[in-house]
Amino acid sequence: MDASWSDPQHVLDVVDRVLSVPRPQFLSRFSTELGRLIPHRAAAMQTGDCPRSPLKVVGDETITATVTSVELQRLVDRSEPGKALVIDGHLGGTERRIVLLASTPAIGKGAVLAVVPEAGELHAVDLELAAQLWHIVSTDAAQRATDPGPDVLASSLAAASARAQAITDLGQTHAATLATLLAVLRSGRLSDTAARRTAVDLAADALLELKGVVDRDQVLSVEPADAAFAVLKTQLADLVRHTEVDVDLADPIGDASLPQDIAHTARTLTRGLVLAALDRPATTRLRASWRLDGTTLRITVRDDCPEVADAIPARGLTDRLTALGGHWEVDAVPGWGTTITAVLPLGVAEPPELRPLDRLNPRELEVLSGISQGLRNRQIAEQLQLSEHTVKFHVRNILEKLSVTSRGEAAALARDLPLDPVTHRTA
Repeated sequence: MDASWSDPQHVLDVVDRVLSVPRPQFLSRFSTELGRLIPHRAAAMQTGDCPRSPLKVVGDETITATVTSVELQRLVDRSEPGKALVIDGHLGGTERRIVLLASTPAIGKGAVLAVVPEAGELHAVDLELAAQLWHIVSTDAAQRATDPGPDVLASSLAAASARAQAITDLGQTHAATLATLLAVLRSGRLSDTAARRTAVDLAADALLELKGVVDRDQVLSVEPADAAFAVLKTQLADLVRHTEVDVDLADPIGDASLPQDIAHTARTLTRGLVLAALDRPATTRLRASWRLDGTTLRITVRDDCPEVADAIPARGLTDRLTALGGHWEVDAVPGWGTTITAVLPLGVAEPPELRPLDRLNPRELEVLSGISQGLRNRQIAEQLQLSEHTVKFHVRNILEKLSVTSRGEAAALARDLPLDPVTHRTA
């Protein structure tokens, strides 16, 4: 271990740098800092607090380009929260040595990080420190995820492309399974009994994998209303216990599941309205409730404070509400009290139509730009400062994702896309 990691100030500086970056840059920054402790080629993260894009990768593209959520879920099942495990597991379609970090903070649903280390010995003290760092930053990430800002909420509603990409990948996986089944059944090398047995095993494995993905998607996407409200009660428990105001947190009316972004926002709005009512000195009683009618969630906070002039929802709460297409209903009667209701639609925005080219990642778009210019693999490799083998790998993925059989067909699909020309990169 680098001697600087023995300095508490250095460790605190690392934590500060990781916690200070915007959420989209979180994994990249953590990987950079972790690389000085555990040198590694790639890292893949799966989190339960981001339904929009639970799988994130960084590092060597020959590994990260083929990482799937199914692989990460299998690693999640082998992980131990709070520990750094060195295991052999599949990542990027290949059996590798992996350092597995997992955390289940008090808030949120936890996250797992799979790291592909460089060759060499891994020391127990380094692994223990890595596990502690991961727990700290995971706790912060979970906190930020459970109270998202308006910009995150708005982008979540329009983020159908990420899920469409996952569906595409899943479809390709099971297309390969079906092709394998046909190959087994047509094989002249296997007896009928052996062929049937092999086909049944393959089909059973594929069905289990599919069920795991569906279950995982359900967990990441929705929360039962009663469970979401129970989390809110837990968050407000200490406040309710120690305030002199009579606070009634009524169980939700209506049995339904909430999209996770709606559930996070509902808790944020309820907490904000409750705290605002408690801040008004004349409040002696308040009641918070949720009502679901199938298409909307109505969050109502009623208090008995006779002074109603200040009973206006805070700007930050309004931003969160309007980002999801909601609105306020306010009934304030001087001398009697205030009833504020946040009305949230449960439906999400219609997802944009997914074009074939939306399935490509930024590197693949660069390679496709070279193909559309008529460049060969060697020329594209020189311009992008990649190996020719890596370019071939990207070309193969491009043809599969676009469902075409030739470079010419791929170039034709890209004709209407304003791709930047491939230019020579400097180191």
